[in-house]
Amino acid sequence: MKSSEMCQSCGMPLAKDPQHGGTNADGSKNEKYCSYCYQQGKFSFEGTVKEFQAHCRQKMVEGGHSRFVAWLFTLAIPRLDRWK
Repeated sequence: MKSSEMCQSCGMPLAKDPQHGGTNADGSKNEKYCSYCYQQGKFSFEGTVKEFQAHCRQKMVEGGHSRFVAWLFTLAIPRLDRWK
């Protein structure tokens, strides 16, 4: 999967985003970040990358994923554009 096809904050495939991308401050679509991470030109989570990984793992477990799958899917977060 190309980086342009996934959120550059959490790594979620943008095709899975119910809003098909976040929104910029002017209301236009942002194609780099998903709607869970980026709304009205601001990130919805402020904190360290480690805190964000833990936050994402918790949300994934709440959504029905196993702890292992949640851990596996969040491993690459530090390499995404937002966290470089």
